[in-house]
Amino acid sequence: MAWLMLVGAIVAEVVATLALRGTAGAFRPLPVLTAVAGYVIAFTMMALALRTLNVGTVYAIWSGVGTAGVAALAAMLYGEHLNLTSVAGMGLIVAGVVVLVSSGATGHG
Repeated sequence: MAWLMLVGAIVAEVVATLALRGTAGAFRPLPVLTAVAGYVIAFTMMALALRTLNVGTVYAIWSGVGTAGVAALAAMLYGEHLNLTSVAGMGLIVAGVVVLVSSGATGHG
């Protein structure tokens, strides 16, 4: 259940961050409300995941996968440029998360 909460937190954070991009240049209520709601949902779900999982593991996965997800989706949705170096960097982030999770040090004592 904690892992599903973490996945939900990542999805909500990615949606919220992409909604912030939608406010660039002008105040628009819908993207702002989407961003606020997304971050509230993300932090609530992350807090629920932290009942079982270690904070270091949760934060590493949340920030790493979220960063890679936002960058990839921003490239598709907003035409933002990703070069080989940025793609390699995101690959390293995801690889680091995989190593962290596979270490077995994910839950409380």
